[in-house]
Amino acid sequence: MKTIFFFLSLVAFPFLAWGQEDKIYYSLEEALKQPELVYKLDLRGNQLKTLPASIGQLQNLEELYLEKNQLSALPESIGQLQQLTKLWLGRNQLETLPAAISQLQKIEVLDLNGNELSSLPAAISQLQKIELLNLYDNQLSSLPASIGQLQNLKTLYLSDNQLSSLPAAISQLQQLKELDLGDNQLSSLPAAIGQLQQLKKLYLGDNQLSSLPAAIGQLQQLKTLYLRNNQLSSLPASIGQLQKLEKLDLGDNQLSSLPAYISQLQNLQLLGLGHNQFPSLPESISQLQKLKGLGLLGNELSSLPAAIGQLQQLETLWLEGNQLSNTAKEELRKQLPNISIQF
Repeated sequence: MKTIFFFLSLVAFPFLAWGQEDKIYYSLEEALKQPELVYKLDLRGNQLKTLPASIGQLQNLEELYLEKNQLSALPESIGQLQQLTKLWLGRNQLETLPAAISQLQKIEVLDLNGNELSSLPAAISQLQKIELLNLYDNQLSSLPASIGQLQNLKTLYLSDNQLSSLPAAISQLQQLKELDLGDNQLSSLPAAIGQLQQLKKLYLGDNQLSSLPAAIGQLQQLKTLYLRNNQLSSLPASIGQLQKLEKLDLGDNQLSSLPAYISQLQNLQLLGLGHNQFPSLPESISQLQKLKGLGLLGNELSSLPAAIGQLQQLETLWLEGNQLSNTAKEELRKQLPNISIQF
């Protein structure tokens, strides 16, 4: 009988261990009773103003959730959490990060959105396993060149900061797939951005860009390019090289003509051109055979090229706020009977 119980305990042990790793603790006091058994700690929305140094006792902690508190600083002991893979610190009042943050060698996700960070420590470069870094809605005016050393970074959110330039070292992020730089103060982009060979999504809306570097055409994996609300009056010819591009938003710029090389974007499905200064469109737009949505609202169009009827996949056409006569509108309805047209 003792043998049977011993055998059952061996069989059950992995399941008991799995259950413990899956358990989420919601109290630091409770977690510290058996710190070696704590893998997930959720302290979100507790109005915490400080994080006790005793947090460092949770040597096996893998996930720590601290969003929506009132933390203005982190204890140095946070660096003792050597097994931590996910650290969520969004919506606090952090102004700086402790040097000890660099000791989190297993961290894969670091969420710092909605804080008051004005700079990043150079030591952040030591987080070699990090894949997602969220710095949305802070007060960053620059990035350290050392950010280029994050060789496993796949997602970088930097929107709603005060960035006026990017370090050339950003080109070293060779695994980066998504880069959000929206709502900053960028007036130009470094040519080095073209070296981000794995990039699939690039958000640059709500900046002060008056031009794009020719190197942007080197982003051969790019599928989404968002450039709304800048100061663009022209586009580089190299944009026609983005053969995998599916979504291109150029709304709210100063464009008055659509270059012929846009027709080379054979996989384009959504094209946003609203609130520019287009008096007409080129016949070559008919070559965008996979186009499903075309936004043209708020321009100076009095007619559309007859070739628009060749867009066999087109589903929706936005034309509000143009100079189309009632006769022109009726002709378009007849020409495009199966398309939803918004006048």
